[in-house]
Amino acid sequence: MGDPTGFLTHRRQDAPHRPVAERIKDYAETDTPLSAEDLTCQASRCMDCGIPFCHGTGCPLANRIPEFNDLVYRGRWRDALDVLQSTNNFPEITGRICPAPCEASCTLNINDDPVLIRHIEMQIVERGFTEGWIQPQPPTAMTEKRVAVVGSGPAGLAAAQQLARAGHEVIVYEKDHRPGGLLRYGIPDFKLDKSVLDRRIEQMEAEGVRFQTDVLLGEDLSASFIQRRFDAICLTMGAGEPRDLDVPGRELDGVHFAMDFLAEQNRRNAGELGDNEVTISATGKHVVVIGGGDTGSDCVGSSIRQNAASVTQVEILPKPPEASNPQTPWPLWPQILRTSTSQEEGCERMWCVLTKELIGADGRVTELRAAKVQWTEREGRWKMSEVDGDVFTLKADLVLLAMGFVHVTHSGLAEAFGVEFDDRGDIVTDNHMTSVEGVFAAGDAATGASLVVRAINAGRQAAAAVDAWLRR
Repeated sequence: MGDPTGFLTHRRQDAPHRPVAERIKDYAETDTPLSAEDLTCQASRCMDCGIPFCHGTGCPLANRIPEFNDLVYRGRWRDALDVLQSTNNFPEITGRICPAPCEASCTLNINDDPVLIRHIEMQIVERGFTEGWIQPQPPTAMTEKRVAVVGSGPAGLAAAQQLARAGHEVIVYEKDHRPGGLLRYGIPDFKLDKSVLDRRIEQMEAEGVRFQTDVLLGEDLSASFIQRRFDAICLTMGAGEPRDLDVPGRELDGVHFAMDFLAEQNRRNAGELGDNEVTISATGKHVVVIGGGDTGSDCVGSSIRQNAASVTQVEILPKPPEASNPQTPWPLWPQILRTSTSQEEGCERMWCVLTKELIGADGRVTELRAAKVQWTEREGRWKMSEVDGDVFTLKADLVLLAMGFVHVTHSGLAEAFGVEFDDRGDIVTDNHMTSVEGVFAAGDAATGASLVVRAINAGRQAAAAVDAWLRR
């Protein structure tokens, strides 16, 4: 390693953000890059820890983190890019939106001061694009096998790219107008500018991947038709079934799933939707976001940019500790309080809140009635109970349901193929093969909702399984 005392010499320096007053006026990316000099100092902090938990425990892709950090420190950026891309198809995406479990498991995180892994990763790949080092990698020979990939989220894109590079003819089917899945229509532009996605898709097209958009398989094309035309099929539709809210008033106007709200804004930004076609707007409204996770945070940032009158984010779970949490010790993912850039921009956050009822007038929601709850542990299990007499209301002209996703959507394509589902509603697989011969599944469709980095890894593994099956 280049600097064995770097972690003693330099403190962690986070990537800066654009000022709040500036960034809430647009949808440009929030983060700004560190200088090359600062980044070299941050890379030098990667210590010779013997067992790199970041690589073996934290990163689902098993990114060779100590190696690319050392190469950045030594100024060998192109070599660092080669190391990074040997395990990760889309580091420009994980470098922006991954929650960085690698940093949580970094040895330096024992003292809550991990290496700045995610930002270093992002800067490596961005330099690769700037310098022209990232070029299409078409196959040297074709196999004459055809593979259909259904869904163009991170798992589908990773699977398609790996299969195309292996020499198979790959067609990706996407129900939306443009490829990318939740990367395009779920992640706000201020976290992931869509030009980042477009340039990678252009590379994939140059490698032979074909994208068929605005195609709803199971309706526009039948499952049997796809099975006849292709030698293998890989289902990567994601976990698109949102968790609903079963309370009185759910049917009122102004109550929407988070993804409907986020997708509409992204479509507006892309010019796919005119202002007169907007059906969900936070402008001038008191917004309540139900759900304290990343999707809820994205709703907060988007509502603020739409000039909401107020934004409140409620979570049924208790407020986590602000620093260390003895229940999730290193190198586990720490359950601690985190504040996103969207939450920094101005919202009220409330914990231990159970939504009891949505109240409306003239068919539209106007208030949310809730109760405070408390959590008690008994024999290793947590139990929730309402706090007597602690019931309150919140102004709510717009309620956004961001409580996560339950499983892949069953109706339509998944059921048309006749694949089996487990008790959670996920597609059952064995080495990514479903219960139907030649039909594979990967990502959230098979595991339930998870991280983008896990989806990319699943897509890579599924591609390897498909390739091995086709060559048997």
